[in-house]
Amino acid sequence: MAEAETIQKTGVIKLRVRLILCLMIVVLVGGTVLSGCNFGSSGNNSSSTGAEDGAGSDAAPKQILNMIEGDEISTLDVAKDMSAVSANAMNSLFDGLFRYNDKDQPELALAQEYKVSEDGLTHTFILRDAQWSNGDPVTAHDFEYGWKRVMQEKGPYISLFELASLLNVNKILDGEMKPDDLGVKAIDDKTLEVKLSVPSPMLEMLLALPIFMPHNQKFVEQAGEKYGLEYDKVLSNGPFVMTDWKHDQSWQYKKNDRYWDAENVKLEEINVFVVKEGSAAVNLFDTGKVDRAVNLSPFDVTGYEGSEHFIKMATTSNSFIRLNPDFAPFKNENIRRAISMAVDRESLTSIVLNDGTIPSYGIVPANFAISPDNMYFRDVNGDLSKDTKEEAQALWQKGLSEIGQTKLEPTLIFSDVDWSKKTAEFLKAQLEKDLPGLTLKLKTVPHQQRVKQEKAFEYEMSLSTWGADYNDPTAFLDMWVTGRAANRMKYSNPSYDELFAKSTMETDPKKRYDMLLELEKILIKEDAALVPLIQFGNLILKRSNVKGLIEHYSGIEYSLKWAYIE
Repeated sequence: MAEAETIQKTGVIKLRVRLILCLMIVVLVGGTVLSGCNFGSSGNNSSSTGAEDGAGSDAAPKQILNMIEGDEISTLDVAKDMSAVSANAMNSLFDGLFRYNDKDQPELALAQEYKVSEDGLTHTFILRDAQWSNGDPVTAHDFEYGWKRVMQEKGPYISLFELASLLNVNKILDGEMKPDDLGVKAIDDKTLEVKLSVPSPMLEMLLALPIFMPHNQKFVEQAGEKYGLEYDKVLSNGPFVMTDWKHDQSWQYKKNDRYWDAENVKLEEINVFVVKEGSAAVNLFDTGKVDRAVNLSPFDVTGYEGSEHFIKMATTSNSFIRLNPDFAPFKNENIRRAISMAVDRESLTSIVLNDGTIPSYGIVPANFAISPDNMYFRDVNGDLSKDTKEEAQALWQKGLSEIGQTKLEPTLIFSDVDWSKKTAEFLKAQLEKDLPGLTLKLKTVPHQQRVKQEKAFEYEMSLSTWGADYNDPTAFLDMWVTGRAANRMKYSNPSYDELFAKSTMETDPKKRYDMLLELEKILIKEDAALVPLIQFGNLILKRSNVKGLIEHYSGIEYSLKWAYIE
């Protein structure tokens, strides 16, 4: 669901000169001074795991966590955006009806209990006693207002409301009804009624996402257009509050003493620094200035293999090439299929990237979304876009003949981050060699510019990314329904749309899963609509005495609620 410029991949521009100078100091004098960079907390430039202050080895460690994110928060307004970094922040600042646990499953949060009608269409939630960080009570009215506000704003991830099958959502989007007609109603301060158009097998999983968090109407309206854009223009009801935000540099959380579950929150302070270069992140980790470093390459972590501080994990984020049918040659199925079949994904992942990334031959990632028969989706559906170079070349020549051309010169746009540059350069060299007559022009653009061009269909080929916000294949299959905001490719197949609609209403898990398998086959095997490329890995440095920090495999990237310093 979310645009997946993942944490380890998110460097978009060069580090600020000020940060570079500070890191030069680290190299020159062994990291003994970093006060000019404001690393550390509350004027103290040592991390939570740094040298003792004379209290003795048995002194309780300060519950202060210093960590790195690979990019800036875009907004804290859940109705406007939900990028990976923003979603991580929202997960620390807000609580919804549910929250993801250490098994990536939803558990009750602000809802202390709920019941479902026999037909599965009415869900009634009873809220626990909770407060906003300003002392206002969190009520069912906050959920009703928040969800209807999302419908009013029509943000980029409103399709999650469709996937949840909220009553009247499609008619509201089509302009036949108003946001006030959405199937959510506060019966009283403690009782929230949610009505669906059809039973939704994923409702609980979706309700744990930031877009379903409550909004304090009075605060939102007072903040106006600045809501969610500054630390004092956001109101929390989650485990932490934001107490500082220096844009493109850092932000700070402190424990929310008004949080309903505050007794289980151990961290008192969290300092997050925006560092977009892996080498810079490792320098800060090496010198004890941060406790968790991301945005790393294999070169950055040389020497950490086998270390208790080193985490190497798969992700559910992937990269693929969008093919714009407005570029006439891409209307030809054999041209599209030949390009996909010709890509040497094994060489790209093992030689060029070599960071735990693996080849991808479908849109749904590996080791993801277990079937009713206890098998992963990718294992069941197999490799849908894998054939020999010779077969790809035969289809290529057939396609060129069908369109009456002997050569093609499409332009590939890609974000200005390291992995993306390496991938684009590899694709140019390899495809031009194996597909005679192809000249692949390369154009680097900032990440947000790439997304903007995709939305406007102002591209021919785009090296795109996507990541799962919940543990279900629809996180990758929903986006190709005709007219979906995330489609960005004008892909439209009535059979696909009809089958997807049926899958959202199917309550038999086996039948539903079979439908989802068939949807991917239509998209990749039958239509060759796009070019699957790679599934990202993730390299993380985290101090071994940082406990309880959950690294999620899908959905939110991590949770800080239960973290503590041992």
